[in-house]
Parts: sequence; structure tokens; C-alpha cells
Amino acid sequence: MDTQISLQKEQRLKEVLLKMERVIIAFSGGVDSTYLLKVALDTLGRENVLAVTADSESFPRTELQETIRLAGLLNAPHQIIHMSEIEIPGYAENDSNRCYFCKKGLFERLYPILVEKGYNNLTFGLIKDDLGEHRPGVKAAIEHNVIGPLAEADMTKEDIRIRSKELNLETWDKPSLACLSSRIAYGEKITIEKLTQVDQAEQFIRSFGIKQVRVRVHNEIARIEVEPSDMMNLLNNHEQISRSLKKIGYQYITMDLTGYKSGSMNQMLQKTLTK
Repeated sequence: MDTQISLQKEQRLKEVLLKMERVIIAFSGGVDSTYLLKVALDTLGRENVLAVTADSESFPRTELQETIRLAGLLNAPHQIIHMSEIEIPGYAENDSNRCYFCKKGLFERLYPILVEKGYNNLTFGLIKDDLGEHRPGVKAAIEHNVIGPLAEADMTKEDIRIRSKELNLETWDKPSLACLSSRIAYGEKITIEKLTQVDQAEQFIRSFGIKQVRVRVHNEIARIEVEPSDMMNLLNNHEQISRSLKKIGYQYITMDLTGYKSGSMNQMLQKTLTK
């Protein structure tokens, strides 16, 4: 990827942000929202930017603390709100529109903050790569007039990693994040117990030095996805991992030979749609 092209896109991003004047950013501490927060602060000034993090059942505990730390490093105004996604009608049923209900609930919580504190726009970390995927959350954003400045600037994940590295953001090579609910097979009811189990299982696997991991849940089966380069590490520690995950509550522990793939549960939807 040409660094100059990424820099040109960043300039477009700044132009988009300048038109917004004062923004709230839905901040997860991931690669995209951290970069967006940094550029917004540099472009608009900290008095015109507010990062808001939603603390919910599907947000890993370690990541919540990470948002606090990252916002502090960037000297960003930061507010944490508490919400229960499971209580949002339609969410726990876990159908193909789960992300719609989640984002709808989030944006409805953010809007009163925008009004109360005098901000002009709600924004989130939508990027160009997301536009061709199954993203019901985008529909919720459109309905609530929430803007994705990164996507408007045509920025891809690769662009953002390049510029994040050049801006000395430590998140430049951070593994992609997704809510814990995305690990549970569509149609299987989401519960706090299942989300807690996934969080514990993934934290344990990361303790072996594995950065990118997903524990996909199919009833009593835990299907572990890691990068191909980490598969041998997983196998070398298979006894400990199997024993630990069974204590957590899974009956069968498997490794997916395809390796980590973002949004792999969406393949189930694609098969359903093509039948």
C-alpha cells in the first residue's frame, strides 16, 4: 500500500471532520476507533471531541480497561456508559439482525448525550472494508444519522494501520475486535453465562502468547480459530487448553483448520440465503 495514498485519505478524513465541528465518537479501543479519535482530536481540538465507550455484557472486561488507558494516553475526554444489550428487544434471540438491535440501542443511548452536551454529530468506526459485508449495524447508523467518517474518506483497514503506525499509535497492529456475541452461532440464544464463558476461554488461550483468537460456540462445542502460524502453539498446549475450556463449560474442544477468519459465522447466513 502506498503511504502517500493513505496520507491523502487522511486529509480527506480531516475535511470530513472539520465540517462536523463537534463530534461524539463511539470508542471501542480498537484499531479504527482509536485512529479516528486521534485524528479528530488533532483536527478539532479536545474541547470538540468526546469518546464514549459502552460497557455491556458483550464487551470483554480487559478491553474496557484498555479504552480507559488509551483515552488517557491521547488526552481525550472520555465517558463510559452502561447498557445491557441482552435487555434490548430482539438482541438475545441472536438472529441475523442482532447487530442492528445492538447498534440501535447504542445510538439511542448516545443521542441524549449529544443533545445535553452540545455536540453536532455522532460518529463510529465504520471503514470501507465493512461496506461489502453483512453489517446490519450500518442500517441502524443510517436510521439514527450516525456518520462513519473513515468510510466517507474511503479508508481501509490497511490505510488505518499504516497511518496509525506513522502516528505512533500502539494500536496499529492490534488484532481486530468484535463483540463477544459474534462468537455464538446464529439462532442460539445469547446469555450472560455464554458471553462470560467465551471471554474466559479467549483470555486463557491468549495467555500462551496467541494474539488473534476466536472461540466460536456451537451449543456445547468450542471451535477455536487462530492464525495458521499459531496453530502449532495451540496444539503444543492442547491438554491445558482442553482441560481449562471444559472446566469453563464446553464439552467438545476443536481447532478450526481454516484458521482465523473475521465474521466466519456469517458463512452460515450465506448458506441459508443461497438455499
